[in-house]
Amino acid sequence: MALVNTAIKPFSADAFKDGEFITVTDEDVKGKWAVFFFYPADFTFVCPTELGDVADHYEELQSRDVEVYSVSTDTHFTHKAWHESSDTIAKVKYTMIGDPTGTLSSNFEVLREGQGLADRGTFVVDPDGVIQAMEVTAEGIGRDADDLVRKIKAAQYVRAHPDEVCPAKWKEGEATLAPSLDLVGKI
Repeated sequence: MALVNTAIKPFSADAFKDGEFITVTDEDVKGKWAVFFFYPADFTFVCPTELGDVADHYEELQSRDVEVYSVSTDTHFTHKAWHESSDTIAKVKYTMIGDPTGTLSSNFEVLREGQGLADRGTFVVDPDGVIQAMEVTAEGIGRDADDLVRKIKAAQYVRAHPDEVCPAKWKEGEATLAPSLDLVGKI
C-alpha cells in the first residue's frame, strides 16, 4: 500500500540527540515538517555517507522548519557509540531514533521481514503528520540530500499554493503549473 497522503501512526521511541537520550513520539513530530530517514544499520558502509550528506544539509532544512529523524533498528545506545566513534556521524545534529523492536520501521512499511533491518526509506511528513513524499531504494543505492531538499521545497510550495503543481526537475523560484483544461495536451 502506498503511504503517501496517509497519517503517520502513533509511536514512542528512544533516541540520541545532542549528546543526550530522549524519547520521541508522533505528537512531537506534528506542527512542523519532518523527514524520517530509515537506513539498515549503524557501523556499515553506505549508511554513514547518507547520514553525513543529510547532516551537511541540516542547517538549511532547519531554516525551512524541517526536523530530521534518522531511524535504524539499532538501539539509541548504539547510535551514541557510533556518533562518538565516527567523524562523519559526529556531524549529525538531528535526532537518531533507535527502533530495535521494528515498530517504527513496520509503521512505515520498510522493515525487512526475517532480517530485523530497515530498507533505505525516506518519508517527508507535513505539519499535520501526513506523508507527502516517500522514496525506498535497494540496499546498495545511496540517496542524495540535494534531491531530498528539492522535494521538500516542492511539497512546501504546493501546500502554500494548493492550486499549483511543481513539474519535473522544479527548483525553488522556477515556474509552476496551474492544472486546467487549457493545459491538457499542451505540455
